[in-house]
Amino acid sequence: MTFKAEYIWIDGTQPTAKLRSKTRILADGAELPIWGFDGSSTNQADGGSSDRVLKPVFSCPDPIRGGDNLLVLCEVLNIDMTPHESNTRAALVEVAEKYADQESWFGIEQEYTFFKEGRPLGFPLGGFPAPQGGYYCGVGADEVFGREVVEKHLDYCLAAGLAISGINAEVMPGQWEFQVGPAGPVEVADHLWIARWLLYRTAEDFNIAATLDAKPVKGDWNGAGAHTNFSTKAMREGYDAIITACEALGTNAEEHVRNYGAGIEDRLTGHHETAPWNKYSYGVSDRGASVRIPWQVEVDKKGYIEDRRPNANVDPYKVTRLIVNTCCSALEKAGQV
Repeated sequence: MTFKAEYIWIDGTQPTAKLRSKTRILADGAELPIWGFDGSSTNQADGGSSDRVLKPVFSCPDPIRGGDNLLVLCEVLNIDMTPHESNTRAALVEVAEKYADQESWFGIEQEYTFFKEGRPLGFPLGGFPAPQGGYYCGVGADEVFGREVVEKHLDYCLAAGLAISGINAEVMPGQWEFQVGPAGPVEVADHLWIARWLLYRTAEDFNIAATLDAKPVKGDWNGAGAHTNFSTKAMREGYDAIITACEALGTNAEEHVRNYGAGIEDRLTGHHETAPWNKYSYGVSDRGASVRIPWQVEVDKKGYIEDRRPNANVDPYKVTRLIVNTCCSALEKAGQV
């Protein structure tokens, strides 16, 4: 007997990496072996030395094929088994292990937009729909588009055992969101990459494309983000640690924004529930701030914060690494661990 293992990896495409995958047939009970691929076809090598290595790091049931089949997320290595330059997971693992005692938790809100025949799902041919407003968490065929794909994707994520915690329609027609977490920094990023692959693969069956473009429609329409919720043990126990984390993110704002996804200047304009990309701010219940402290957190004097700057197309390995490194180092220095 055999099973199918779908090896999934992140390629070297710039400025936004793409997901790639291929299938390997393995004997029942077999360990997941390392595998290879042609890096010259994925922007990860030149033709003269094109072999690259796939190292399995996370696997889960394949909800599309069913049975004993698996989805296998891989890191990309060079042939000497060192991390490839496009491998951002390896750097996250190092930082996550360094600050593991602070027990970081993340919840990432992944927004995305469905496209069909070159326009967002729900946009009429040669024109525009009604202004945004009624679409957010809407219901009805005149305001919600693509729900059959969204529901199927949710079922697949649950069947795969991913830490998906919800879905909702967003403010523009054809725009949706799913949430992953709470989970640790490596786990939440691994699960988000697999959930993205399942999104693309599910939409494929409906002849629909899903995009993580940060500003899929120019003009008076919200962009697409990946709002990132974060806490440590100290933050979940006291408010002083919340403020320390918010202040720390301000001291390192430029590096964060630079690594929060392509096209961030188009999305973080100071309008459409965003702060300007080049001005850092934080505030209670403020969706126009760079970082929001939920109102309940201020009331309870403990909880989490929401970094609203990451784009939908952000690399979750980068955003979790940066937030852990920036906040946990500051909390450690302040003795708030």
